[in-house]
Amino acid sequence: MTKSLPKTEQIYPYHTTIDMMTTSEAFDLMLEDQSTVINVLKSIKTSIVDVIDIIYKHIKKHEDSRLIYCGAGSSGRIAVQDGAELNPTFGWDDNKFDFLIAGGEKALSKSIENAEDNKLDAIRMFKKMKISKKDVVICLAASGNTIFTNEIVKLSKRKGAFTLAISNNPDGIILSNCTMHLILDTKEEVVAGSTRLKAGTAQKICLNIISTLLMTKFGKVKDGMMIEMIARNKKLLKRKKIISSIINSKII
Repeated sequence: MTKSLPKTEQIYPYHTTIDMMTTSEAFDLMLEDQSTVINVLKSIKTSIVDVIDIIYKHIKKHEDSRLIYCGAGSSGRIAVQDGAELNPTFGWDDNKFDFLIAGGEKALSKSIENAEDNKLDAIRMFKKMKISKKDVVICLAASGNTIFTNEIVKLSKRKGAFTLAISNNPDGIILSNCTMHLILDTKEEVVAGSTRLKAGTAQKICLNIISTLLMTKFGKVKDGMMIEMIARNKKLLKRKKIISSIINSKII
C-alpha cells in the first residue's frame, strides 16, 4: 500500500517499530539509522564537490550574486539555519544572503503545513525577491515534490539563476527543474514520513559541507580558523583576539 509513496514516507523496514521497543532499544535503532547518512553523502562526494566548485565560479563571476535558500517546513528551517550562520561565522555580507520559505518568516518558529502547497504565494515571493541570473538558489525538499519549492526553482531557472535542488527522494519532481541536483537517498524514516529525522540530518550535513567549503574557497578560513567572523559578544571578541594573535605570530 505504501509503495506508491516517496521513499521518505514509506514504513521503516524493521521487524519492530520504535513504539513497541524499550527506550534503550529505540535509542540504538535511531542512532544506527542516523549513522547511515554518512555513507549516503560519501556516495555522492563527486557531485557535491562539483556543486561547490561551480557555485564558487558563479559567485566569483557575479560580484553582487546572492545565496538564496528555499524550502518548506523542516527543509526550509534547515536551509535558513545554514544561510543565517554565514555572516557571523564567515563575515559573509548579509546583503548576499536571503531566503524563501513557505509561509514566510513566521514559518521559522511555527509549522504552517498548508503553505507548502501555495503556488501563488511562491510566485508572489519570487517576484518580490527579484531573483536574476546573478543569483544562486539552493532549494531543499525531502520528498522532492513540494509545490512551493518546485515553483521557486522553476522560476529561478527560467530567470537564468544557478539553481541547486537537494532531494531525499530519487524520484522527486524537483530534480528535473534545476541546473544541478543532489540526491540524498536516505530512504524510510523510523517514524514514517518524519523527515526532520534522517532526511533532515543529511540535508544539514550536506549544507554544512557546501557552505563551509564555499566560504573557505573565498578565503574566509585560514589555518582552520574563522578569520572574518563577526564578534558581537565577549566570547567571540576573545576568540577573534586569539585568532589574530596566532595569525600575526605566523606572519612574523
